[in-house]
Formats: sequence, C-alpha cells, structure tokens
Amino acid sequence: MIAEAGHYALVLALGLALIQALVPILGARLRDPALMDVARSTALAQMVFTLGAFGALVALHVTSDFSVVNVYENSHSLKPLIYKISGVWGNHEGSMLLWVLILALFGGMVAAFGNNLPLSLRAHVLAVQAWIASAFYLFILITSNPFARIANPPIEGRDLNPLLQDIGLAVHPPMLYLGYVGFSISFSFAVAALIEGRIDAAWARWVRPWTLVAWIFLTLGIAMGSYWAYYELGWGGWWFWDPVENASLMPWLAGTALLHSALVMEKRDALKIWTILLAILTFSLSLLGTFLVRSGVLTSVHAFATDPARGVFILLILCFFIGGSLTLYAWRASTLKQGGLFAPISREGALVLNNLFLTTACATVFIGTLYPLVLETINGDKISVGAPFFNLTFAPLFLPLLFAVPFGPLLAWKRGDLLGAAQRLIVAGVAGLVAVAVVLAWTRGGAVFAPLAIGLGVFVILGALSDLAERTALFGGSMSISLRRARGLPRSAWGTVVAHAGLGVTLIGVVCETTWSSERIVAMKPGDVAVISGYNATLNEVGQQQGPNFREMIGRFTVTLDGKTIGVMTPSKRNFTTRGSSTTEAALLTRGASQLYISLGDANADGSIAVRIYHKPLVLFIWLGAVIMACGGLLSLSDRRLRVGAPKPAKAVRVLQPAE
Repeated sequence: MIAEAGHYALVLALGLALIQALVPILGARLRDPALMDVARSTALAQMVFTLGAFGALVALHVTSDFSVVNVYENSHSLKPLIYKISGVWGNHEGSMLLWVLILALFGGMVAAFGNNLPLSLRAHVLAVQAWIASAFYLFILITSNPFARIANPPIEGRDLNPLLQDIGLAVHPPMLYLGYVGFSISFSFAVAALIEGRIDAAWARWVRPWTLVAWIFLTLGIAMGSYWAYYELGWGGWWFWDPVENASLMPWLAGTALLHSALVMEKRDALKIWTILLAILTFSLSLLGTFLVRSGVLTSVHAFATDPARGVFILLILCFFIGGSLTLYAWRASTLKQGGLFAPISREGALVLNNLFLTTACATVFIGTLYPLVLETINGDKISVGAPFFNLTFAPLFLPLLFAVPFGPLLAWKRGDLLGAAQRLIVAGVAGLVAVAVVLAWTRGGAVFAPLAIGLGVFVILGALSDLAERTALFGGSMSISLRRARGLPRSAWGTVVAHAGLGVTLIGVVCETTWSSERIVAMKPGDVAVISGYNATLNEVGQQQGPNFREMIGRFTVTLDGKTIGVMTPSKRNFTTRGSSTTEAALLTRGASQLYISLGDANADGSIAVRIYHKPLVLFIWLGAVIMACGGLLSLSDRRLRVGAPKPAKAVRVLQPAE
C-alpha cells in the first residue's frame, strides 16, 4: 500500500500543479484577489503531497520492499541504512522525484514567505513554478514511475551502484539539486516580470535572496562532487572536464553573473533587460544539465538514464521552457525601460565587466561540451574535447576576471576613480609580487605562469581585505572606531569580502595541486618502500575483510618523514559480489592543507599489488575556498535588507518660485 499511496500522492500533486498553473493567471487577468491567492494554497498543498510521495519511496527503500522495481534495482537488504536512504536518489526515478520535491519546496517557501510580494507578481511566479512542476510530474508518471511493482517479487535486490555507496554521494545530489532547481525561482520571477511588463529595483531585491540560496547550494554541491571524485574514483584528480561536470559548472557561472547583475539593478535601477535574460539562461542551463544526465546522450559515471523515450520527453520540456521563455523575452523586452546610466569606470562598469567574462567563460564551456554531441548527431564523427581545450580557453578568461575582482568594490557607483582604487590596492599588489618572488625562490620546475597565478590569488585575498580595511578605517584611526564601524557594516558587505577571498584561496589550491603534485605508480609487496616528495610509504601487509555487502582487500602502509612515523594509511579495494563490480577506496593523510594519497590497483601474478601514490600540496585549499565562498553567500543572505522591500527613490523636491 505504501507504493500505491506514494503514486497516488504524485497524481494529486500533478492535479494541484495544473490548478496552480491556470487559476492564478486567470485571477491576475480578472484582478480577482481570491483567484490569485489560490496559488499560495495550492503551492503549499502540492509541497505536502510531493513530500508524502518522497517519504513513501524512502520507506520502501528502508524496509527493503523488493516488490517495487526501483527498490529491487537499487537496494539490498544487507546495505547500511545510510545507503538505503541515499539509494533513493542514487538512480534515475528516485533522483527525479527528489528534483520535483525540491521544486515543490521552493514553491512552497515562496508561498509561505512571499507575503511582501505584490499579489499579482506572486501569483505569476507560482504559476510559472507550477508549469515547470506539471511538466516534470508528467515526465515521472509517464516514463519514470518510481513506484512500479514487480509481479513476482524477488527475495533479494541487485544492490546500489557501488560507486554511489559513499557518504559524499549521500550529500552531493541533494546539494546539487537545491542549486539546479533553486534557480527555477529566478526563472519564474523573470517570466512573471515579462508577463506583467514591469520590472524595477524591488524586483531585484525580491529575486536576489532566492538566487543566493541556489548559488550557495550549487557551490557546495559542485565542491562535494569534486571531492567525492577525488577520493572515490582512485585516480587522484578533482576535475575532469566531464560533460556532466560541465553541466553543473555552466549554471554556476551564469548564476554568479546573475547575482552581480541583480545587484546593479537593485542599487542603480540599471541592466534590467540583461538581468532578466540571465535569469532565464541560468535555469535553462540547469535544464540542459538535466537533459545531459538523463537523456542517454552521454556515458558517464554521473549519468543515469539510457532510455531514448525519456530523452525525447526531456528534450520537449527543454524546448518548451527555454524556447517559450526566450520567445516571450524577445516579444516583451523592448517594452521594458532600460534603467539608469553610468560611466564605464564605475562599480556598475566593473560588474558589467564581471558579467562579460563570466558569460563568455560559460559560453566557452557550453561550446566545448555540446560541440562533440552536435557533430556526432550531424555526421556520425566522434571527437573528444577534453582538458587541453578547456584549460587553454577557460583560464585566459577567468584570470583577468580574478585580477579585476578587487577593484570593483573600491569603485564608486555611477562614476568611479580607477587610479584611486589602484592606490588603495598597492599593499595587496606588493604582497602579491612578494608571493611571486617567494614561490620562484622556493620551487623548481612547474608551469612558468604558476608563481604569477599564486601571486594573483594573494592579490585577490588581500584586495578583498583592503576593501574591508577601507570601510572600517582600520589604519586611519583608533581600533575602537574601526571595530564600531565594522559592527555597523551590512552583512552583505562582509559576505562580498568573504566570497571574494574564498575565490583567491581556491585559485591557490588549484595552481599548487596542478603544478607541483607528485605521482608514483609502483608494484609493491609487503616490506617494500615507496618514496615520494620526501615521504617513505612502507607496505606492511595486505589483508582481506568482510563488509556488510562487500569484501575488501586492505593494504596497511606506515608513512615516515625524516625517520619519524607520521601516520598509518589503509587504502582498500572493495568487491561487491551482487553487482559484480569493485571500487577503490583511497587513503588520505592530511598534513596542513596538503595530502598524501594512496590507492590500490589490481594484484599481479608475482604476489605484488599495483599502488598509486600522490603528494598533493595545498590541495585542500580547492574545497576550502568553495566553502568560504558559500559562507560569504550565507553572510549576504542574512542581511536583513534582503528581507524588506527595496527603498523607493526619493521624489524630487519642488521649489515654489515667488510670484512676480
């Protein structure tokens, strides 16, 4: 009965979504508050029913009900509880149910916390959300029913894909989906604005918190997925430029541009049309990522579906929402007012430059990802666009952007002083040059531009802190005055500083790991010693161990540095008999922000075992920087100014002339 109840809840959610998609639009046309308010009640009810359907699928997995196809295909009675739960979204059907659950949750939150929105705008936003939800409910019910039954239930399940039986994959998909689907709110606000033909600074103030929430979760989701690939796949890399990885990077780049563009619109009532377009494109890229993962056009460790019917259905959804929204944009954008003007050298100009670099970088990734697929579709030729292309095209676009980042907050709105901003960044610039000199003196070999990139990272970090020092008059008065000014700063200002500093931290981690990482691949027997970057790794023994639903081979390594033991590492290789596949469990030894990394390969005929050993300097900075950026987003999100309406521009004071 649980499966049937879950299926029925999905059908009811679809019915509510259809009501929510139509009735509020009619109410807005008739200016009927009662009909417009239907959007709020149906959004909340839809959220409850979708949550019930998802809870039903979780219950089926936890109780190992193998009469349900989804549970049989992706679970096993001996699997640990955490992976029984994460197995709910470790497959196509369950992950799509998670997708619509998050969509319903965001819609429900707009309904619950959107009381400060004009009634007609809220009605249109929730109606657009319901259009999206209806399409995906239909997709699930027609092509991807997670509650389908098996006529003759088996005794045992086939188990979850072993690669997905990891705590990182228990957290990564929900985080990523909260980002992907969260941008649907920005999309809905954009389409609602186009329908109403009205957009202003208040609109930007309303849309920015939802965009921030999605951006924060997408940042953390990408970072978690990168770290999972790093330690779980056994190859020691953290980014492969895989098409599905790129599919998450593109909306992040567009979403970052949208955040900055919305800020200009909120503060200066400018870039209105561009901001609307970015909101549409960001969610469109999220939909594109959904298509790539589930259409079967890609073969990837991330990809789920291979059924062409599902791919065609998602392609139709893609065409309807992307094509429809862009058509509406082309029709209505010319009727929107352009907004305020500003000088090229200004904070607005810096944010426009930011948008230019981010969108161009996004377009580069888009072309590199889709070009091989389009070419294969047209003439059947298969080509591979990999890391060399992306490194040569993405880096030259992103590095100038990073150089410009510290200048933006130091420029005034409307008309800025570039020379004055440069003077205030002298300390950061000198520190960056010192960092370049130190790196050149302490390292040998590696890329020629690596020390310059390290210096750039230091410049970005200290440049962000320079803005903070400028705002608090840190070196221009007493410490008590500086502390008082620091407490008075809006949290969004602190968030900007923290997020920009996190970007510099990530850059340093990327450069150090890619430039000075060391690797050794050796065949070892117990008693053998491998030397890498001054560390000695001694293989003490190789043993076997039985896990809950796998058997694993474990190697025990003692690691010494300068004759002193600093740790014991136990990498393993797990064999999942039910699935007939194996996984590599790397062992990590952290020293500061650097790591020693050991993974096991296959056993050889002579009794030795293949061992892959890496030393990765400052590799943790890559993910630490992402966490810092997300914390900056959270600080900005906590700014109470985002929870109130945008300030209305002051009306000009009319001076009465004395009568002559």
